[in-house]
Amino acid sequence: MQQRAPSRASVLETVLLATTVFLPTAAQGTILRHPRMVRLAAGCDTNRRASHTLARLRRRHGEGPVSVSVLVPGRRVLLLLSPQDARRMVNEAVLDWDARAHRRFPALTPRIHEEAQALLTLVRGSGRPLHWEDFSAAFRRIIRRIVLGDAARDDHRLTELLDRLRADANWLTPRRPKERIRDAFLARLRAYADSAEPDSLAALVAATPRPESAEPIGQIAHWLFAYDAVSLATYSALALLASHPEHAHRVHTELDETDPVADPAQPATAGALPLLRACVLESLRLWPTPPAIHRDTTAETTWHNGTTTPAATTVVLYRPFFHRDPQHLAHADRFEPDAWLDGRNDDNWALAPLNHSPAQHPGQDLVLFTAATLLAALLRNHKALLLLPRRPLAPPLPLPHTVDHTSFRFALTPK
Repeated sequence: MQQRAPSRASVLETVLLATTVFLPTAAQGTILRHPRMVRLAAGCDTNRRASHTLARLRRRHGEGPVSVSVLVPGRRVLLLLSPQDARRMVNEAVLDWDARAHRRFPALTPRIHEEAQALLTLVRGSGRPLHWEDFSAAFRRIIRRIVLGDAARDDHRLTELLDRLRADANWLTPRRPKERIRDAFLARLRAYADSAEPDSLAALVAATPRPESAEPIGQIAHWLFAYDAVSLATYSALALLASHPEHAHRVHTELDETDPVADPAQPATAGALPLLRACVLESLRLWPTPPAIHRDTTAETTWHNGTTTPAATTVVLYRPFFHRDPQHLAHADRFEPDAWLDGRNDDNWALAPLNHSPAQHPGQDLVLFTAATLLAALLRNHKALLLLPRRPLAPPLPLPHTVDHTSFRFALTPK
């Protein structure tokens, strides 16, 4: 059978894609988010504009992938427009991919509770609302303790070095790499890995068989920065619950049904807090971070509409388009955590990377455990009231496609 090449975007469509999809995404930071640009993007709701552009492209070209020219001479990328083209597979032994719950949950739960209590004490002591800066700092302490151990709890310098490297990575190739910063970061990371604490992920990496060519330090660094997206999703989930009293009431009922006195360190497994975990997943669906997934194919690929592309083709999956696509999701613009529990989202390959679909991410359970455990500790004896923004994140208006999480302000009042 004769092979067929994908449809190509016209010059006008390419310009439209650049101005509404690629440039706004790059401006907000593909690796490390720029708060000012995120604020501007939220004001313009750039993700909604991008989704309109991709929907227009799909109406003209069909659901097959579309080839688009980029700035590099002779270089084209393949833009996916159908959930059926979003299939991918991964496996990680350290993340306990095939286990019912990660082996480290019981040891890590008290640490998350400690950071939640420290955050509550800070808010009560300061007399001011909960700010993103305080929440993010607490979450990063949790990340360092989970990945590297308690000794790294207050190593803000490690996170600062990583942020500087990530800020440079936003620019992709134009900036020369800062070898001095990279060497300082890796030296700091290796020191923790060489003396890894027993309950840390770093210790599991050291104990897991691997090929000689594998570089475990690189994977540990990836976890440190990938976890940042979870902090955004957790904070946004708090905003959604504060804006939807009916779901917040159900979450409090779920929390009341667990017994913190009998088991104060009960891990937030899928069996223990399913609704709260579903709220985090729904936050990730509504406002995915990062917005775009880029992959290079390793072999000739035939897509669901019969078109074929060669190996080394760069593929782009723009997640806000698929996550808020009314053609495939009846609840596209609503907060609908139950869709993660009743099977409505199960067969949608494009709800990525954290989902219950066939494209489930290997670190999903660990991520949801962390987010749900923190939210449970904050909400067990408190109610969250969203003070800012003043625009409601609830019906009758559809939820915005773009939000500035750094602007959220909460009051945490006793139940």
